[in-house]
Amino acid sequence: MAVPVPMLALSPTMTEGTIAAWKFKEGDEIKRGSVLCEVETDKAVMDYEASVQGTLLKIVASPGTAVKVGDLIAVIGTKGEDISGLLAQSAAPPQGPAQPQTQVQSQVLQPQAEALVQAQPQSQAPSPVQPVEQKPVQEPAFVSLNTPLSPGSPSPSSPLARKLAYQAGIDLRHIQGSGPGGRIVKRDVSRYLEGLSSSTGPRVESAGASASGTGAGKTVPVTRLRQTITRRLGESMHEAPHFYLRMAIDMERLINLRNSYNQSRKDGFSVSFNALFMKLSAMAVSKHPQINSSWMGDQIKIYPQVDVALAVALDDGLVAPVVRACERKGVEEIERELRDLIARAKAGNLKPEDYEGATFTISNLGAWGVEEFTAIINPPGSAILAVGAVKKEAVVQTDSQGEDHIVIRPMLRATLSSDHRTIDGAVAAAFMKDLVALWEDPAKALF
Repeated sequence: MAVPVPMLALSPTMTEGTIAAWKFKEGDEIKRGSVLCEVETDKAVMDYEASVQGTLLKIVASPGTAVKVGDLIAVIGTKGEDISGLLAQSAAPPQGPAQPQTQVQSQVLQPQAEALVQAQPQSQAPSPVQPVEQKPVQEPAFVSLNTPLSPGSPSPSSPLARKLAYQAGIDLRHIQGSGPGGRIVKRDVSRYLEGLSSSTGPRVESAGASASGTGAGKTVPVTRLRQTITRRLGESMHEAPHFYLRMAIDMERLINLRNSYNQSRKDGFSVSFNALFMKLSAMAVSKHPQINSSWMGDQIKIYPQVDVALAVALDDGLVAPVVRACERKGVEEIERELRDLIARAKAGNLKPEDYEGATFTISNLGAWGVEEFTAIINPPGSAILAVGAVKKEAVVQTDSQGEDHIVIRPMLRATLSSDHRTIDGAVAAAFMKDLVALWEDPAKALF
């Protein structure tokens, strides 16, 4: 009996996924638990495992197609089985980016380029009760349709190469692979895009604007990660009443502690400031449970452990992998977990449990020379700490005789953004006082 294969919610926040690649073709035998396809979610590219076994009778959603959770992506059953009735009874097929090669898909263009799209012939919308055969992914209008296409299917390619090509709207059949066996890898996609930039210049010109004026430029597709960032942080800024506390921290002792530890290691292993920040922050949070909370509407949830997220910048957005129970782990253990999480985040291989459910978040822009900034709270947490760069400053200090002296100290400014629904000003101030005390004298963490 034929079994419909729907798009599943591969993460708690997922409402839509994009088919990155199919691991089987129509007519192949599928075993239960086999990786059927790769799906790009709002945070990563994940494997979709088959829950039944049989013959892959129909692929409904081709690579590059965006599919809502619950919509049909394939059908598995017995070879030769009639599935026309199942296809007709299913919901309308997902609208993917595919169009015939002589047409241009309007969805990839921004609204200001609609006039260009309207000049192209459009296909007639299919009847919702008729099965639609999906076509290979076509590139958006800013890619020349005169570029020769390789016949047949694209060459083998890596998941990251497919992801980059999809985000840029590039048909992989345009690209010659340089990997083993002609496999298309990241560098091949990057070189192809560089060639387009140098040969074609700005890709899309704003309709109705002068080509020589400010309207000239290019548009790029909004990735699923960017859409998620926009939605979640927009909701956070709109719903959570933010307030901010900023304090200056003398970093001399913490810098000396880190240098001493790293120099003592004979194996080359070193700890980063981020690992130290996460450990010491978690210890300060554990003293003030209200900081480690979430607004639940009719109640406030206070968490039993401090799960700290670190905001990591990617090429197409921001992700915050989480190190769990930082208050109970050593700095070295936090550093090792953090390195693994950051590497997998940059490769697009994070799992939902790697980046969801943080109770406290740190955003560090010090490496870029930013002295101070405010950050938007990362739900479901109630607070985020924005960390700036360490700068030498002239500071007034009072000696034991009560006399003031001007000294040069390495200073850092940290800004706490708090949700006023769960955290009062006095609670946030007490937390920041303890945080500064631990950062300025990390030996206090032992007592």
